[in-house]
Amino acid sequence: MVKILASFVPALPLQECKPQLTTGKFHGENAFVQMKRTVLAFLDDVYEDLELWYPKLRLEEAGYALKCAAPEIRTFTGKHGYPAQADLLLKEARSEDFCGLLVPGGFMPDKLRRDAKVLSLTREFYEAGKLVAFICHGGWIPISAKILKGKCVTGSLGIKDDLENAGGIWVDEPMVEDGNLISSRTPRDLAAFGRALVRFLDTHVK
Repeated sequence: MVKILASFVPALPLQECKPQLTTGKFHGENAFVQMKRTVLAFLDDVYEDLELWYPKLRLEEAGYALKCAAPEIRTFTGKHGYPAQADLLLKEARSEDFCGLLVPGGFMPDKLRRDAKVLSLTREFYEAGKLVAFICHGGWIPISAKILKGKCVTGSLGIKDDLENAGGIWVDEPMVEDGNLISSRTPRDLAAFGRALVRFLDTHVK
């Protein structure tokens, strides 16, 4: 079932969206038994500051950790100047060590979508039924990983055509959840995005 957070209802009711085609391997709760309570995030310069730091703090409040994987071990700078330190190299990251993936927006995803390791990691998380969460321009990476065909998704209006051309079903709402894919549009939707991440992980990570 696809969960969509309607923007016009403060009480956060859920509506159903029926995709024309569904793909991927969503294995349910048992796929997360024994998994570490750590989420992986992609990082490079010109990431969208709030779209990394709000989910990081929200996840930590809920008892999860977030680690940043980048092309180098150094401090990277966000669009608005906020620093973020890489915890591990992208080339050394393993999907089996994490319970989910976060892809913030900014200009960072347009750079990292050209990295074969980034795309293979994204596909591994998706095919294992683990969380794959992206916001704003973060959708560029799952587009290039080719995991969106037939899936209800949202993102920045600027990449609406890209999402649809990748086979996604565009939904203009603050948060859209389709299987193990969770997406949001902009930093204004971060509260709904954060709640969805925690709810998904609390349901599936043991």
